[in-house]
Amino acid sequence: MVRTADHEARRRQIADAVHRLVAKSGLDAATVAAVAREAGCSVGLVQHYFPGKDALLRFTCEQVMAGVNDRIQARIAEGVEGGQPIRAVVHGGLTEILPVDEARRAEHRVRRTFAARALDSPALAEVARTMAADYRGQLAGAVKNGKECGEVAPDLDAERTATGLMALVEGLADQLYHDPGRCSLGSVAEDLLRSYLDGIFTGECRQYGRGADLGTG
Repeated sequence: MVRTADHEARRRQIADAVHRLVAKSGLDAATVAAVAREAGCSVGLVQHYFPGKDALLRFTCEQVMAGVNDRIQARIAEGVEGGQPIRAVVHGGLTEILPVDEARRAEHRVRRTFAARALDSPALAEVARTMAADYRGQLAGAVKNGKECGEVAPDLDAERTATGLMALVEGLADQLYHDPGRCSLGSVAEDLLRSYLDGIFTGECRQYGRGADLGTG
């Protein structure tokens, strides 16, 4: 009997093939036949795991978003373990969204491609809404924790602040992607992000490492 883990590995293998095709040539290149060739399997196997293209795209979109979140969580864990203040932990997590290397540039193109498709696909729109709400929730939690430890002013609105942070980072990510030839743009994006965070985390943390991850609070 084939184990469930084997099925999941095959589904991820197929989704990875979609990711590579979209990153290289756009969504139109991700036909079922092309995905099968890229994944090294038959068209029938792709259709066995994904009965329609919408299901295939939704699963791939979920995998891409999960990959971004996994990196963010790893940076958070690293920061908390190192006793960093919440501001530094947030900064580290948000920089994972910026397309500053080839892998993240490819990822950004795929994310934006799926975002455009989501305008006409309720299934992808639901994935986008869920992930955006999750990111905002983590950031709002970080701001609330910042209030508890003294880094954030007590009267700052956590939800509004989280929305502004996400808008800033996504906007910076778009500019970095579309104008990679500007060598200074990466440092400008980093400076803008630091400056924005400086305006949020204006105090000193009294409890380094305690409750510092984005998802609590």
